[in-house]
Order: sequence, then C-alpha cells, then structure tokens
Amino acid sequence: MVGVNLVDLGPLAQLRAGRLGRRLPQLYVGLVAYGASLALMYRGDLGLAPWDVLHSGLIRHLPITIGQAVVLMSFVVLLLWIPLREIPGLGTVSNALVVGFSADATLALLERPDAMVLRIGLMVGGILLCGLATALYIGAQLGRGPRDGLMTGLARRTGRSIRLVRTGLEVTVVLVGVLLGGTIGLGTVLYALAIGPLTQLWLPAFTIELSASSRSVPTHPAPPSPRPR
Repeated sequence: MVGVNLVDLGPLAQLRAGRLGRRLPQLYVGLVAYGASLALMYRGDLGLAPWDVLHSGLIRHLPITIGQAVVLMSFVVLLLWIPLREIPGLGTVSNALVVGFSADATLALLERPDAMVLRIGLMVGGILLCGLATALYIGAQLGRGPRDGLMTGLARRTGRSIRLVRTGLEVTVVLVGVLLGGTIGLGTVLYALAIGPLTQLWLPAFTIELSASSRSVPTHPAPPSPRPR
C-alpha cells in the first residue's frame, strides 16, 4: 500500500521497536472503538459484519452476550494458530479480550431505536467507526488480531492469495452464522464493500513508523493490510 510501511514482527520485537508511548494508547483506542462499532451495528439491527453474524448466531444457542461470544471465538481461533505456527503478540491477546468487553459496555449504554432513520445512522456510523478503528489498531503495529492471523497463516501455508482465503473464511462464517440464526442484512453487504476502502483511506495517517533496526528483522513477510479481528 502506497505510503504505508507495515512490518510483521515477533512479540518481543514489537515491544522493542519503540514509540510505545504512542503505539500502546493507539492500539487500545482502536480496539475499544472497534468494539463500539460492533455495538452500533448490532443496535442498528440491519446486518452485521461477517464474523459478527456468527457471533450473533452463537448467542441464540449459548447463555452469553455478543461480547462474550467475540472473546470465546477469538480464543477458539487462536487454537487454530497452533498448526499454522502463528505467534501471537500483545495486540493479538488484547484484541481477543478488549473488543468483546468494549462491545458489551457500549451495548449497555445503547438501546435499539424504533425509527428507521436512526437505525440506518447506527449502521453507517458503525461501519465508519470500524474503518477508523481498524486503521488505528493496525497502524500501532503490535500484532494482528486472531482472525487476521488465521487468514494470513492459511494464506502462507496453502499458497493461496489473501483475498481468496479471506473471502473463503468470511463466506464460511456468514453461512454458519445464518444457520445459527445470526443477523444478516444490508449492513453486512455495506460492511463488506466499505471496510477495505475506509481502512485504506485512514491507515496512512495512523501507521506509526518503527525503528530501522526493527524493520530489518521481520518474522514473516508483511502481508497486505487486512481487516483486523
């Protein structure tokens, strides 16, 4: 991506790369905002992001909240990292926990509005906020999220493209989510179309340059900038 210098470092190298005074707050602001964006779309009730279709389906069958479903699935996905030999970082573990907690906290403050115009506003606001949150989280360069690591790990091990693997994963989780009764709709389609361009728009402004020494020792070649989770 033009103007963006993302690197793929191991957990210790991520922390040794410097500028933690900016990178850590940006990481957590991004993760909290990501959880809030999920809650906005959930209260809009016009369709969720692909993985959240699955999460909303799970809560119909398990006595948990949608935020707890996010956390649960994050750790399930992390188990799949083991055969792929992906190594989690601070951002990975933080993603697995913070997004779900933030979603539940935001949902506790919001009710589903009756007016369609307000529901559309929540849906659009959730998508926009998710794009910004994605740029903040990825730009902090402290490790990819559980779902991103599954995507890039599968792409590396199978030799398939990021686009193909991501599409396959998201189609699969949407289908499973729908079978479980998850929330799919206009928001799901708009999210799929908008999240990539929105992230690309904001990522250059929020990508934090790391030290030259850290950039010289990536653990794997840095993948194209994926959607986080």
